[in-house]
Amino acid sequence: MVQPFLTLEMLTKAFVKMRVVEGFDLRVERGEFISLLGPSGCGKTTVLRMVAGFEHPTTGRILIEGSDVTGLPPSQRRIGMVFQAYALFPNMSVADNIGFGLKVARESKAAAARRVAEMLELIGLEKLGARFPFELSGGQQQRVALARALAPRPRMLLLDEPLSALDAKIRLSLRSQIREIQRELGITTIFVTHDQEEALSISDRIVVMNAGAAEQVGTPFEIYNTPATRFVAGFVGTLNMLRAHVDDVATGTVMLGSNAIRLKELPPHASPGEKLTLAVRPEAVSLVNGHALDIVLDGRVAEVSFLGAIIRLKIAVGEDTVSVDTFNDRAAPPPTHGAAVRIGFAASDIILTLR
Repeated sequence: MVQPFLTLEMLTKAFVKMRVVEGFDLRVERGEFISLLGPSGCGKTTVLRMVAGFEHPTTGRILIEGSDVTGLPPSQRRIGMVFQAYALFPNMSVADNIGFGLKVARESKAAAARRVAEMLELIGLEKLGARFPFELSGGQQQRVALARALAPRPRMLLLDEPLSALDAKIRLSLRSQIREIQRELGITTIFVTHDQEEALSISDRIVVMNAGAAEQVGTPFEIYNTPATRFVAGFVGTLNMLRAHVDDVATGTVMLGSNAIRLKELPPHASPGEKLTLAVRPEAVSLVNGHALDIVLDGRVAEVSFLGAIIRLKIAVGEDTVSVDTFNDRAAPPPTHGAAVRIGFAASDIILTLR
């Protein structure tokens, strides 16, 4: 059996009387890109800081390549870390910032100069080595911070919300570059973010955290399409919640308005008349234009939002509001506010795993 590169065993962390991480387990393979995703205060940065050695677990163990590093200081873990606020030395040039870790490690001047040149080329700033941090844009500063973390050849890279201080366009470009560099170097990486789009777009696997615990661990495809809990389903992506009730337990039939829907399974101990919530993604719902769908609902357009390639409609259906995402079609303008419409979706698109 192949040993995981990083193993986190039942980590807990308490500050005074408050537990911020509770029973956290994770196995990370060599070269994987893992994102810790969750809202502010869920414990994801605390987990990262425990891996780095900046925080000591209250209980639990951290193993890297099979060795227990729980009690080791950060300097002995061979880990590179990139922070949200760059943390560059303002009185040092770009080249000196990148080479700082090499100087601490007492690498020769010639070897350090070669490594700094490699890092500048890797981040595409080979002509800016003599500049100071204040002369760079935010995106350039974060690339320098990344190069500084990678220069000493760490065995693992940790990134703590490194893109949150950047504007949207730079953030999009830099996250792609981080992923490209990670793949090129094959370095095991843990990335902390509260941005679901970031996590979904660049991760091999995602750990969705809530209240100090891992709610679900899986690939982006699994996390989005088969959420294990109501929290995961609601936090990752947009979700429509439709009120229904159980009609026939034996056949798995529920009623959504006047629609009888047969589900593959019902919640445990369901009983006739019991209220429940059906969840469906906006992209699974469409305007009904003659093609047959399992569930068809009558509604009225409450809002139309033009998002470029996507048009998001909000449809009032009884007491519920249903979001519908559809591609922009120049030949077919969207319905106008107040228009009566019919929407529909397949029974197989209903998310059944909520609890």
